[in-house]
Amino acid sequence: MSSRRGRRPGGSDTREEILTAARRLFGEDGFAGTSLRQIATAAGVDVRLVSHYFGSKGDLFVAAVELPFDPESTFDMLLAPGPAGLGERLAGFVLDILDSPPGRQVMTGMLRAAASEDQAAAMVRDRLVGQLLLPLASRLGTDHAELRASLMGSQIAGLVLARHIVGLPALVDADRETLAGLLGPVLAHYLTVDLPQDAEPAAAAVSEGA
Repeated sequence: MSSRRGRRPGGSDTREEILTAARRLFGEDGFAGTSLRQIATAAGVDVRLVSHYFGSKGDLFVAAVELPFDPESTFDMLLAPGPAGLGERLAGFVLDILDSPPGRQVMTGMLRAAASEDQAAAMVRDRLVGQLLLPLASRLGTDHAELRASLMGSQIAGLVLARHIVGLPALVDADRETLAGLLGPVLAHYLTVDLPQDAEPAAAAVSEGA
């Protein structure tokens, strides 16, 4: 008499193993190139267990690319010393995230997926700009917070793409202090540079003129 193959017992360990496998595969192969079956195999579970915990691949992707830190406590840490040096502190924080395997997998997974999936692109905007950079710029009280946050986001996303996806050798080989010293002033410039009072994203200008 043959026995039925049962699911691995549920629990936080199994769920975390699935998330760990999903982050790695989404980071390496992007959203379109990763299947639930591949994730299940990497996690050592039946594919039905993945669906049991997370539902669809899209729902699993949402769970896998949660920011690996608490935004509010991060804002407090970055802003506590005052505006001076904020760009360098933000640059160091971003580089620390990218130097950790879980953080790097989240960031590369989001960008790989955003290149081919509209839903993932929207998620990148929400995670990187909406949840981190826009609230940070807003708490500084500067004008055009959304534009400033988007400019910082373009710089950070470009770094992730060039260093961790394309693998430009000079960026891969550069140490943290060198990168922080170069990236920090750019982020500080975006945060504090005087902007024209009518500066606004082109899409907003078009919609208002419609």
